[in-house]
Amino acid sequence: MEYILAMTGASGIAYGVDILKKLPSRKVLILSNGAMEVARYELKGKISEKTLRGYADESYGEGDFGSPVASGSHKFDAFMIVPASMNTIGKIAAGVSDNLVTRVASIALKERRKLVIVFREMPLSTIHLRNLLTLSEAGAYILPASPGFYHGPSGLDDLFSFVTSRVFDIIGVDNKFIKRWGD
Repeated sequence: MEYILAMTGASGIAYGVDILKKLPSRKVLILSNGAMEVARYELKGKISEKTLRGYADESYGEGDFGSPVASGSHKFDAFMIVPASMNTIGKIAAGVSDNLVTRVASIALKERRKLVIVFREMPLSTIHLRNLLTLSEAGAYILPASPGFYHGPSGLDDLFSFVTSRVFDIIGVDNKFIKRWGD
């Protein structure tokens, strides 16, 4: 199994970090330039780019079109964009593949592989909603980074785990990060 995770310049980098840490191996990370800017701001230096890349088996920047994952012949099981900026979502919905994140998303859609998009934005404009609908109709899974509270979270890590659990459910990774409804 190979999982590719991209982090873009949207707020909510901690969701991506939680998923990256908990993903089973074989994991590939794509970091956009904006993701690192947001990480420096939101994580207040608690995690370096080197440490972040160290959680992955391979990592690439957004401009690395020479990487194996840039080819449609490269096999992977799921591609997750967490967090996904509305800029990235708009490009993917319009069929624009101008960086490695949008290229791999295009591959996931055309090859019918799992594409999971976790956005953290509010409010949503009509354009945002249309782009999300377009991606859903094309086969992407759309998850807002809005954790539930029925599992009795006691802190931020529990809220991150809720979103991670839902992403893992979609990509087929068994997990027990949260107490499920009815448990």
